[in-house]
Amino acid sequence: MTTPSAPDESPGTSITDEEYGALRASAALWAGTSVLITDGYGRILVQRVDYRPSRLLPGGAVDKGESPARAAARELWEELGVAAVVDRGLAVDWVSAGAFGAPGIMRFPGEILHVYDGGVWDEERIAAIRLPGHEVEAVEFVEPAELPGLMIPGDARRVLSALRARIDGAGPALLEDGVPIAPGVLDRVGALRTARSREHFPFRPAPVPEGLPVRRSGGWLFAPDGRVLVLLDPGTGAARLPGGAPGPVDHGDPWAALVRGAGEAAAVAAARPLYLGHLLGPDGAYALVRHAAVLTRVGPPPADPAAGRAPVRVLATPEQALELFDWGPHGAAQLAAVHRARTLLGVPRADRRAVTELAGPATFQGC
Repeated sequence: MTTPSAPDESPGTSITDEEYGALRASAALWAGTSVLITDGYGRILVQRVDYRPSRLLPGGAVDKGESPARAAARELWEELGVAAVVDRGLAVDWVSAGAFGAPGIMRFPGEILHVYDGGVWDEERIAAIRLPGHEVEAVEFVEPAELPGLMIPGDARRVLSALRARIDGAGPALLEDGVPIAPGVLDRVGALRTARSREHFPFRPAPVPEGLPVRRSGGWLFAPDGRVLVLLDPGTGAARLPGGAPGPVDHGDPWAALVRGAGEAAAVAAARPLYLGHLLGPDGAYALVRHAAVLTRVGPPPADPAAGRAPVRVLATPEQALELFDWGPHGAAQLAAVHRARTLLGVPRADRRAVTELAGPATFQGC
């Protein structure tokens, strides 16, 4: 019996089933699986194991005859004592034979590694974790920017790529040694590889107390489709809301400071502002003001006068934007205020889709 030609054979030749099987077996790769889990603040669950110094996601090898998704669910049970259905893929990574740094005696042939979405775990589910007493010594939740210092380089790249794919919500990312073969804007700027903007300050939907200085005025600026403008630093990937620090020309008006700062750094204009509230800085020393408004115009990207380079302007849902910041337990209150303002402004709620760049000028109407 013969089979069709293998892809690397000359056209028109044929081989036996035994020869074909041997040819394919010679090119076989390992198969692995892992699960990305976060807590409510966007920190990632990693494991400390007794067989290597670096941290790992929950996961392991796919057994013979086992699907990667079933292997992921099995590993969650074996390593964390948690039963879960694992049915949403985030990334598939082709790990080359030379990328892993395996000793020669291991004869590592390369690996296809699947990363699945384990979801966002609340405190009750985290408390239900039961370690097996061997292999996994401890688990912890860490900031995304900490991963390069805790994992081997390929693992860190893979996890960050999978996390960006989860934020995008556009389907699994195809990776080669942890790097997307079709990178989105979050991949291109390296979002989350450096520390997220940290504001663990209480959010108060009330006027700033008399005499309390306003250090910065930031805005949730809505496009007609319900997404908001976020600025990404092209050098670090760090995210920020458009806005600025009040100066003498603003005459004490936080909205004027926001308009000026957004125009200078991002060449955008907005109208119909609504005051959301303020974040109270440490020891009540200062306030960070928040407004919501409707974008009316986007100009060509200017050079940021402070950084000397133009920020990357992207549109994201408010939920996606929140995942790019580290606002701790107070982020949910601000997000709720954003959606109340969105309703009052007559802007629709945006469905999650890939974060997209605003590369050129645009005029928004109809909001």
